[in-house]
This record gives sequence, structure tokens and C-alpha cells, in this order.
Amino acid sequence: MFEEIKDGLAKHLTVPKVCTHAQLTGEYVLIHGRESFLLFFSFLPRMKNIATIIPRHTVIPRHAQHELKLISLLLTQFLFLNATYGDKNLDRSTSGDARSREGFVEPFQGGSSSSSSRAEYRRSGEEVRGSNPRQSEPHLDTSTFALSGDSAHNQAMVHWSGHNSSVILILTKLYDFNLGAVTESSLWRSTDYGSTYSKLNDKVGSRTVLSYLYVCPTNKQKIMMLSDPEVESAVLISSDEGASFEKHPINFNILSLLFHPAQENWILAYSHDGKVASNQFFRFKKWAVMGLDRESDVVHIETRIAKGHAQYVKCRAQRCTEGNRQFLFPGYVDTNSLVVQDEYVFTQVTKSGRASYFVSYMRESFKKMKLPKYCLPKDMHIISTDEKQVFAAVQEWNQNNTYSLYISDSPGVYFILSLENLRTSRGPAGNLLVDFYKVEGINGMYLANKLVDNHIKTFITYNKGQTWALLPAPATDVAGNNLHCILPFCSLHLHLEMSENPYTSGPITSKKAVPGIIVATGNIGPELSSTNLGMFITSDAGNSWRQIFDEEHNIWFLDNGGALLAVLHATTPIRHLWISLDEGKKWDRHSFSLAPLYVDGVLMEPESDNHIITFFGHFSHRSEWQLIKIDYKGLFTRRCMDGDYQTWYLHNKGELCVMGEKQIYMKRRPGNRCMLTQDYSRIYSSEPCPCTAYDFECDYGWERQTNGKCSRAFWFHPNSVAKSCSIGQSFLNSTGYRKVLSNNCKDGGKNMYSPKREACRPRAPQGLRLTTSQGELSAALGSNVTFMVYLDDGDSLRTSIQLDFGDGIKITYSNLSRTDDGIRHIYRTTGIYQVTAVAENNQGSDSSILFLHITSPVERIYLSTPVVAVRGKEANLTIVVWPSHTRTLTFFWWFDNSSEPIITLEGSITHTFQKEGKNKVTVQVASGSTVMQDSKVINVKEFFRSLLLSFSPALDEHNPDIPEWREDIGRVVRTALSQVSGVPEEQLLVSLYSGLPTTAELFILPNEQTSSEHKKNNGDALQTISDIFVTALNQGLIQFELKNNIRIIVYMTQQTLAPLVDSNAIHSGSAMLMLLSVVIVGLAAFFIYKFKRFVHPDEISSSEAPVVTPPGDDVDGKKV
Repeated sequence: MFEEIKDGLAKHLTVPKVCTHAQLTGEYVLIHGRESFLLFFSFLPRMKNIATIIPRHTVIPRHAQHELKLISLLLTQFLFLNATYGDKNLDRSTSGDARSREGFVEPFQGGSSSSSSRAEYRRSGEEVRGSNPRQSEPHLDTSTFALSGDSAHNQAMVHWSGHNSSVILILTKLYDFNLGAVTESSLWRSTDYGSTYSKLNDKVGSRTVLSYLYVCPTNKQKIMMLSDPEVESAVLISSDEGASFEKHPINFNILSLLFHPAQENWILAYSHDGKVASNQFFRFKKWAVMGLDRESDVVHIETRIAKGHAQYVKCRAQRCTEGNRQFLFPGYVDTNSLVVQDEYVFTQVTKSGRASYFVSYMRESFKKMKLPKYCLPKDMHIISTDEKQVFAAVQEWNQNNTYSLYISDSPGVYFILSLENLRTSRGPAGNLLVDFYKVEGINGMYLANKLVDNHIKTFITYNKGQTWALLPAPATDVAGNNLHCILPFCSLHLHLEMSENPYTSGPITSKKAVPGIIVATGNIGPELSSTNLGMFITSDAGNSWRQIFDEEHNIWFLDNGGALLAVLHATTPIRHLWISLDEGKKWDRHSFSLAPLYVDGVLMEPESDNHIITFFGHFSHRSEWQLIKIDYKGLFTRRCMDGDYQTWYLHNKGELCVMGEKQIYMKRRPGNRCMLTQDYSRIYSSEPCPCTAYDFECDYGWERQTNGKCSRAFWFHPNSVAKSCSIGQSFLNSTGYRKVLSNNCKDGGKNMYSPKREACRPRAPQGLRLTTSQGELSAALGSNVTFMVYLDDGDSLRTSIQLDFGDGIKITYSNLSRTDDGIRHIYRTTGIYQVTAVAENNQGSDSSILFLHITSPVERIYLSTPVVAVRGKEANLTIVVWPSHTRTLTFFWWFDNSSEPIITLEGSITHTFQKEGKNKVTVQVASGSTVMQDSKVINVKEFFRSLLLSFSPALDEHNPDIPEWREDIGRVVRTALSQVSGVPEEQLLVSLYSGLPTTAELFILPNEQTSSEHKKNNGDALQTISDIFVTALNQGLIQFELKNNIRIIVYMTQQTLAPLVDSNAIHSGSAMLMLLSVVIVGLAAFFIYKFKRFVHPDEISSSEAPVVTPPGDDVDGKKV
């Protein structure tokens, strides 16, 4: 009959050719094409899958409608689907609101659906078995809602307000990976635990594009959302779980938000530009931790100073100005190294390629974290700070892809090794992922994956890392077949990584409300594998395991831990879930949807008695988001009574004393269908045990031997830990053991392993170390330099410290404790200072020295050189530096286009030029990271003559005393001299000296075409030219017009040479003697030559070069 009906329909209906391909998904076929269709599908026992495809706009004849009704009577299940074709999406709900997808087919009325009715269908999960459940059978109630119009959205954020609230908020958005921005968004809200949702886009603004949703941790009714800054920068705040919103425009882009842990109205905003905003938005690292920071509005900030350097700053959020900031760490820290977590603050400082790690406990001063001496860490990550103890993953010097697990004492200073070669990996953002898992509900129980002989194996500890053991494999597999997996050659291995999706459970899960139960993904064999995975469960805290699935599943705890929910972890769509009420021994399969669903996540309220689960996902990759509400309360018949519980003993391979106590837990009897309450006690009784060796771990500097005893490491000196011990006092001397934190053992061998009190003995200071707080050996002039003094051993309370800063100032402290915060000093002049620290007591002394460079930034430089030099004779060159420096600069000199510089520590040099003509000299001055440069061109000749010139007094009134002005005046004078005498300008050079009165020197050069055999004749020619200039100058014939009505006359100098100046930027006694010598020689030359000089290679000396330009010149050097 069915075939007849199908044939009858075929006469009237034609399947269009636009149907391009069919995709098999589970038990259903999804039809894809360019147009939209209604797809009816059914699976009948002993019959093939049958699909009838009808174009949406096809007019169906009356008798065809009748035949369709006959089909609907024959089929036991129907699926209503809207297929997606190309880039077009159909509206899945003709009402624009809710639509149940389970077992609902809307009746045809003239080929169209009713637009006014809203359809919802509720059914039992037992329907998957093909029969209706009886009244007494457990069942699930489900309903489905489609977020219409959001099929293109590829991201979603789901929030359940919690605390028995019925409100669920969902933010869906379209993130464009090419643009790196959100381009569309929709906000949905449910007030009935997810049965129905309403779209809130009109409330937040139709054009508003939302990018993030935040929930206040102290008030789940307070919601904050950020709009995409590409459209508008605003914050939307709701105080009633999204029922209403207030929009607040902001003038900066927010990267993320952080709510205060106690004050619901205080929020830190981290902006893209890294600035601290006022009022309620701040650049943040961490809020104050209540009970530790004095003020609740304190923020901990890492501020970047320079590349690779930062500072740790603490301030009040609304008064974080420069003057109100506290710099709690003495010096710079590495960028992105600040961690503020619980009672601890961590930071890192790298010097010379080696990192040091520091910790502050209870907001006290920072101390260097002590790892075993030859650990030599390359990297460190804080894993946990629970129970006032630090767990850290440390990559040692000889490790590449693995890390080692280290455990600290309470202050987080002294670390001991717990487990080597932990497996690690990198997350999508490059963050380190460590295969280390804390089991919830059991004190001291952890799981870790370790590399052993190139194999990854899973280990378990019951005593906080004191001892580790392999996991025993189940005796049988899920089908009951014997496995024959024998330790240590074969064991159970588990995947311990965290889920990247916050709406899935991840490969391993445990819960504080269900102590002892762990469910994890893993495999059985010699090593951890990523294939042949199954699901395993333990009900006795890891002592024995059972396999529950042979495929990977996501597992959640329901009913306060009383039930388990399993959902297949698959890339294909699914429609079944599994629930167990007896710790995984028996699983009931339930259908949550007739249509297979790509499950994107599962949402549930962990601390609630409402028994609601929400699945969200897609029926296809192009369909809208589907939200399926599941109420599993029907699985239970009543609340649990006293008789519904049983007890079990926590043990470690039969040993009942775990972490120093015997613990008896209470749990629901497997199979009892009663509901657990949140407040029932999981621990039935707890009794302390006598202390044994394994209630203690080896102390810092001690190592566990194969016989279980702790012996001292070869590098460890026990006395160093008692350096603060003074005569007349006593200290607790370690026996090599320290009690495991949170271990509750009493008496027994406690006295044997506990530290022994001993009297302090007198000791001379040893191992005195002097450093700067930043570890740098240079500092800027006028800066506050902080010196740190460390003593490895000695009576610190009776040891005085004397510090000589090297600049004539000394300071003495009565004991070392007074230097804990550092010793600060300011240097007033540049130079290299020898700083000396001396520690002394009546037993002896020790000292430490460092050399500190105090520098100031070089503002400008000027290279002073002779204008003309004699070939083959030494010439003096000097670089003048502002401000002046002493022994802290490096000078690089380049001559004659040489590629290799001459390096000096002094600012002057003598050089002999061998090539006649123009020679370029370049000098660079290096001061720290600053390099400045200046260059000059020197004319090198075999011989020359020069005359000293002076000018009319009016020129002094217009002399700005800058090099450019002097060059222009020199050019004008040279032109005037050439015009009067007829001598080519190429043979004349005029150089003006700095200072007042204005003076200059005229250099008369030989003709460049002159051969060497005509030198004497040229000498006579230069004398003749000189006589001509003397006559012209004495007669006032050399003039030029400076301005209108201001003419300047050039004269021969009659009284003195140009003023002598300090030619050396480095002031010293020898430099002053040199200056006096230059003055005397210059005056002698003045009177001998009677105002004229003839310079010849056989008569000139290098000391007769023109006087250098003084430091008053306003010349800026070039930075390179």
C-alpha cells in the first residue's frame, strides 16, 4: 500500500533538479540544494528510509493532499526539517518563535503552514525504545527552541544565572575571522529554565553589536555586556538578569573586564591602549584579595617601562596617579611575569639570560624562591596555590618538552621535587598546558602524566606528591572480556588536559560532592595513546577501575553527584544521552531529540535542585541554534532518607591512613532512585593516625633515597637556613623532613621527624653579596640607586653592615635586618664608583665590591678640529660633549673613509694625515644605549699662511654665536677678500672663532696645481698675497654689509689672539695644564710673527693648530 501511495504522489510531484547532493547524518538524510523544501522522513521497521521532497511553492492537488494524510497515518515518527540551500536560510519557525522538533509535523492547509499557532511538543526519553513509557518508569521531559534568524552566527555565550534562578541568557554572534571583529549579534533570554526564549535586540539597541557577556561573581543577577567598538563603544549593564539594560558610552576600547571579588559595583576594565581609566574602569592585573590587602579597592598592576622590563605597582583604583603608586618590588621585573594569586604574589627577573623567581607571601617583602641548586630553571609556571602551598611546573636546564613538578613550603620560598618529566603541551594561544590534575573531594590526591623511557604513563598520589604509583587497569573491558593487564608492564592511562570548550566536561571529571568517583578518558596498555580510547570510572578513589564505554564521552554529575550523564564525544550529530544512577554500573539510554544534533555544549546549574539540563547545538552546520531543555527530575521518585546511604573507607591500596587520617565517606546506595540534597554530609567520620615517615616530605636540600629516608644533597649547607639566629636565641634545625601540609597525623613518629630546637652558635659572616636592586651596574645621574646586601651565613642580628658608596659618603647599619628593603643613594656627578660593603661581627668579617657607572644622557656633541692641517704632521682633534662626562663615554673615530674605527675612552685624539686635500673625520659618542655623531672636513696641505682678523664692534651686537652664523660670515669675508685682491676663493679659507669679541683666521692656501719642485716659489707667492691682504686690511678696504646701514670693516688683529678655550670635554688637571701651555705658546707666536704667520712643514708643530671651538657652541649632534 505504501508503494502505491508513493507512486500516486509521483504522478503529481516532480523532484526539481536543483537538489545537488544528499548528506547522510546518523539515521537521517539531509537534502542540500539552492532552494528550500519541506522534508518528511521516517524510519519504519523492516522498511527502507523514505523521503518525499516537495518544493515549497508547489500547488498540491486535492487528492494528493489526501494521500499525504494517509502517509502521515502510516508513519510512526516524523521529522520536520528545513534544509539549507546554498547561502539562503529558511525560517525554521513559521511563528517566528518556538518550535519543537521532536515528533511534530504541522498539518498542511492548502500547502502552507499556519503562521499564528505556536507548537511545542514534550515527550519521554523512553520513546526511543519504540514504546510509550509506563507511569512508573523513569523518563525525561524535553522541549526544543530554535533561535530564529541566527543560523549564520558562529559563536555563542550561554549563561545560567544559577542559585535556583530560572533565567538563562544566550549571546550569539557572527565573528568575521578576516576582519577580526563581531559583525552581528543577538541576545536571547529565558525565564522558564529554557523552555522559551525572547529576543532582546530591541532592548539593547537594534544597531548595537554585542561582543562579550560578563556576569558578576557576587551577584549573578548583574550582567555586563560590551558592544563592538567598530560600531560603538559602550557598556550595557543589567541588575535584573537581563530584564532591562542601561547603556553607558565609553571613550576607550575595552579588552576585558574583571569584577571585584566582593564589591559588585566595582569593575576593572583593561583597555587596548593599556591606559588606566578613571571612575569604574581601570587597567588591571588583579583586584585586592580580601583579608590580605588593607584596602578593598587596591589593584595590582604590571606597568611596562621599557622593552623586556616592567614594574610591579600597587595603588588605590581611583587614585592611581604617579604620586600614589607603591612600587613593592625593588627594581624591574620581566613583562607578563606578575602573578597575584591568593596569599601569594610572584614575579620573575632575568639577568644575563638566567631567570630568578621571587615570591611575596601574605603581602610581605619579596624573597627569592629557592629551588634545588642545580635545577637551573629555564621556565616556571604556577599551577596551584591551594591550601597555602605552591605547586609549580619547572623546566630544568636539561629538559626540552617536559617539566618537573615542585612543591613549596607555606611561604612559597623553599621548593622540593615531587615528580620529574611531566607531560606538557601548548594551547591555542601558546599557553602551557601541564598534565596534572587535582582530584576533587579527596585531600592530597593528584593524577599526573609522566614521560618514562619515551612513554607517557599516568601516575597517582594519595599524599600530595610524596609517592607516585601507576594506575591499575580494569580486570575486564566493557564487554566483560578479561584484559590480563599486569603492573608495571601494563596499566591504565588517562588524558588529563582541560577542555577548551567551557560547555563540555573535558576528558576527566571529579566533583567535591562525590568524593572518590573519577570518570576519565583513557586507554589500557604500556603508554598513553590518542587512539582506542574508552571511558573509565573509579568509585574508590583510584584503587580500582571499570570501563564503562568503548568510545570517548563527555561526563557530567547530576543531582548533586548522585547520577552521571554521558554524551558521546563525536563530530557527527547525535540524539541520545546516557544516565547512570549506580556509579556507572548500568546505563539507561534516553533520546533527547528525534533529529540528530551537533552538540556544541551542555549547560547545567551545578548548585541547584531544579534538575534541568540544556543542550545547545545545530541540526546542520547551516541551521539555527537549537536549545533543548531536559528535565530529569522524573528519574527520581523521592528525596533520599537515612536508609538510602551507605559508607565506604578511603584507602591507598588497603592502607586506611591517607594524609594522616582515617576517613569514612557516605554515599547513596547504587540504584536507589532518590534525590540527594546539597547539604548532606559526605564525610561520615574522620580519625587522625599516628605519624609515619610518609606523612613527611624531604625538606629543602634533602633528597629521598631508595630506602625511604631523606639524606642531605651534596650542594646543601644546613647552617644557611639559620642565618638570622643570634647568640642567646634558638632555632628549629631541620632533621631533613618537613610535615606534608594539610596532613592531619598526630603523635607516633612525629617527634622523630620534626625539626629539633637548637641553640644558636656564634658565626663569622660568610658569603656577603652586594648588588643593585635591578641587577644593573649602571644608573642615570640623579636617580635613586637601591643597593641590596645578602649574607649566606652569619649572625645577622649581631653583624653590622658598612656601605661605602665611593663618592665620599659612607653609611653603617647595626645589623643586617635593617637592610631588608635595600639601601638607597643618589649620585650627583657622573663617573665610575667603587661601592664596597663590609659585614663584621666579633667572629670575623666579609666584604663585597661592585663598580657602578653613573651616566647622564648626552644632549649634544661638537667635533672641534683645525680647519687646515699639515700633511705628515700630527693634528689635535677634540669632541666636546654636553653635559660633560667623566670616564663613562666611548668614542669611535673614523679617518679617511676607513671602515674600522679607532676606539678611545678619552674625548681627544691626535692624527697624522698623509693625503693632501680634503679629509673627512667622523666621530661617534656612545653613552649607554644613546649614540650621537658629528663630522668635519679638514683641508690637508704641504704649507699655508694665515692671518688673524678682527671686526668692527657692531658685529658683536649681531653675533648669535652659532656655527651656521660663523660659516656664513666667513663665506662673506672670503668673497670680499677675493674681490679686493683678485685671489681665487679656492685658495682662501676664513674660520670664525666662537665667543666675543668676534675674531677669525684667514688661511691662504697654495695653488692646488703647484708641483712639489715649485714650493719655494709658491712660498714667496703666498707671502706676496699675505702682504696684499695686510695692506688692504690696514686701509679698511675689506668691508661687507651686514644689514641696511650697518657695514662691517675687517681689520688685522692688533692686540691678541682669539680667546683660548677648554678644548677637552673631560675636565682634568692635565687638561688645564695643557690649556695654559697653549696660551703661552700662542702669545709667543703672536709677538714673534708680528701679527703674521707663515706655516711650513719644517717650521710648524701640531700645537700651533687653530684654537678649538669652546663648549658654548649650540650644535646638535645626530642620533644614530
